Amino acid sequence: MATTKRARRRRNQLPQCYYEGYLEKRSSNDTASRRLWTCLCGNTLFFFNNTKDNDYVEKLDLIDVISLTDDCNRDRNLEAARLILHMKDGEIKITAPSLEARELWKGFIYSVVELSVPSSLNLLPGQIHMMRETVETERERQNNLSLTLAAASSSNLVEDMPACYQPVSRTEAEIMLERHSDRGNLLLRPSRDGASLAVTTRQDLNGSVFRHYRVARKHDGGYTFDVETPIPCATLHGVINCLVEKTNGALTPFIMEGPYEGSITFVQANEESGENSLQCAPITPIPPVPVPALPPKPGPRERVPTPESESDRGDTQEEKEEDTAVQAAHPPQPPPTCFRLPRAERKALKPPLMPPVPTPRTFPPTSTETPDARLRRLAVNSGPLDAVAQTISEELKLKLEKRMAHQQ
Repeated sequence: MATTKRARRRRNQLPQCYYEGYLEKRSSNDTASRRLWTCLCGNTLFFFNNTKDNDYVEKLDLIDVISLTDDCNRDRNLEAARLILHMKDGEIKITAPSLEARELWKGFIYSVVELSVPSSLNLLPGQIHMMRETVETERERQNNLSLTLAAASSSNLVEDMPACYQPVSRTEAEIMLERHSDRGNLLLRPSRDGASLAVTTRQDLNGSVFRHYRVARKHDGGYTFDVETPIPCATLHGVINCLVEKTNGALTPFIMEGPYEGSITFVQANEESGENSLQCAPITPIPPVPVPALPPKPGPRERVPTPESESDRGDTQEEKEEDTAVQAAHPPQPPPTCFRLPRAERKALKPPLMPPVPTPRTFPPTSTETPDARLRRLAVNSGPLDAVAQTISEELKLKLEKRMAHQQ
């Protein structure tokens, strides 16, 4: 069955090369060693068939290196020196052409892994200076990668992270999957290079078996599941769904968050026995707050004056007489459709004005009083002087008539 050739970055697309030379590489799966041209670019070893090839055939990520030890076994080439790289997934044996080359490879590997110049190696001052420059360059490169990843995460990556994403390292991811095996066995995490992501899986096969996969970000958008035959995915959710589908559900996303509590519980100590017990807090339902109804909005209405309001206007007597004259000259018209009474008709509702009635003057009845007393009374109670004089003349006339009659 033919397989698709894996797409790889060319040599001019790789990070800066710090050191290069021929090495013999042999892993636990190889039956024999292979002599390859090796370039230390960034924190990764890239292996080429020869110095002129542009495409690498293998690569070894040094972030998985645990330690380096010298292999004292003799080689066919007496000048050669062996080195063992202890990785998390196994051991890799490397043979350098000389002892000096082995020390240089060890120094550069320590420099990019620990970002510090090793002090336990026998190096010349010029070699130490080269490694210091390597440490500064690699530290700057990793900082730039971290800033790039942080900017991309803040823009659109964090919001689109699957629920199985955990910001942990490779070792922490293995511990989480081991301790919480009932929550899933597939976990998405950031990669050590700071520019990509990784997937860690755990399955049981006579013990825990962990696998780590790289998820690379494409320049034109989307992601690539970096395996022997790369699988393009539009989103990170597509990467997780692809793993679940291709394993027929054997891999399930790791969801750390569990269910929430439905009631408030607390631990309370018993004063009598001194023992602690779990208590449930009573919850009193909060009655709904009634919303006050808004009053209806008053509409515009026309004020119709009443006779009482018109009577309170305080018209003078002259204005009222003038209104009466106008009413006589112009008879009232029928009221309009709005039933507003005219002013003249409203005046008709008032009681008519009557002239003041003079009080009648009463005279006392005729009595036996003397004429002089009567004259004095009339002088006091009478009105003007003309009436008094007329009354006196009548009294004198009567007295003269009585005297003349008596003399006769």
